[in-house]
Amino acid sequence: MAGTGGTGAVTRSTLRQQIADALRDEVLGGRLRPGQEFTVKEIAEQYGVSATPVREALVDLSAQGLLDADQHRGFRVHEYSAADYRGMIEARSLITEGMFQNLVATGMPQADDPRALAALAGVRRRGEEAQRAATAGDLNILIGYDLRYWRELSNLFGNTYLADFLHRMRVQSWVCTVQHLRHVSDLRGQLWSGHTELVDALARRDPDTARAIVAAYNEHALALLERLEAT
Repeated sequence: MAGTGGTGAVTRSTLRQQIADALRDEVLGGRLRPGQEFTVKEIAEQYGVSATPVREALVDLSAQGLLDADQHRGFRVHEYSAADYRGMIEARSLITEGMFQNLVATGMPQADDPRALAALAGVRRRGEEAQRAATAGDLNILIGYDLRYWRELSNLFGNTYLADFLHRMRVQSWVCTVQHLRHVSDLRGQLWSGHTELVDALARRDPDTARAIVAAYNEHALALLERLEAT
């Protein structure tokens, strides 16, 4: 098709995503703090790019609930409460419950397929890394492996819409929790580390145990946030 300007459009779209990913990592890493304000111009200068992809990236992050847009003052990092996290847990639970119901009805998709088994083994490896990071209290490493773990786990069910929604909820949940966890000097022994138990329950098609593991995880995380918010 003539006149599409494909290369420029792809480049801008890629830059937009790169900036959005970088800013999301800044928020998750605690370098952009809750309530911190900034403008499109400041971010464009920081990354040495034009304002257009920055503005688009910031709008994307606002749509994901990570930033608040102010027409006159720019953007600021959204501040979350334990009540917000409770709502996220409810939303996540609806998704995971659907995944587990699918498991009951049809079994793990293509469970006898060597490729599916290899994918499941990959999820377990992500879980092992996440579990080690959680035990060590290494929040930055845990977040990266945890997001990959849940993304790959949800991909096993073959529904990209479900996987995309759950990933968005996981990112939002982590943005919420890090705003509280960054104030804790030693997180060893305080973070959930049941990743391998969950994937093993799913591998043997045991949805009841999987539900119990996720429910315990949610209760643990919510109790931790409520305790930190109260201090």
